[in-house]
Amino acid sequence: MEISDLITPESIFKKLPVTSKKQALQELAKRAAEISPINERVIFDALVERERLGTTGVGNGIAIPHGKLAGLERLYGLFARLEKPIEFDSIDEQPVDLIFLLLAPECAGADHLKALARVSRLLRDRTTCEKLRGSDDPAALYALLIETPADAAA
Repeated sequence: MEISDLITPESIFKKLPVTSKKQALQELAKRAAEISPINERVIFDALVERERLGTTGVGNGIAIPHGKLAGLERLYGLFARLEKPIEFDSIDEQPVDLIFLLLAPECAGADHLKALARVSRLLRDRTTCEKLRGSDDPAALYALLIETPADAAA
């Protein structure tokens, strides 16, 4: 599972102007509905339901909201760098400024977990995150995300 299997240049958003976790999830659901066959409200509801189980704010300014949805035939990813960090109930209680949204088909058990693991490994790399925070070019952000260092391959 490669990051390039999940995202396209059109699913990268720089300086997303949101001020809360709820607004971030709404905006991501709206943008995900534009690239997937699923309605914005259905996506938002799935993300909120997942957050009720426990935060997807994984620490170090990173959140990986995700959900499984009926009607998807493949995994979809979106990456957003926020204009300003927001409170996200993260496990380290630090604000979030990098969000990787992952949507999976309802029946995608192992693939969903592999994708989550791959995204998590990528965003655990401090150098990669520094570069993501330092770029305003969506093409550069995309290139950074799909680079596959040998030690990060899934």
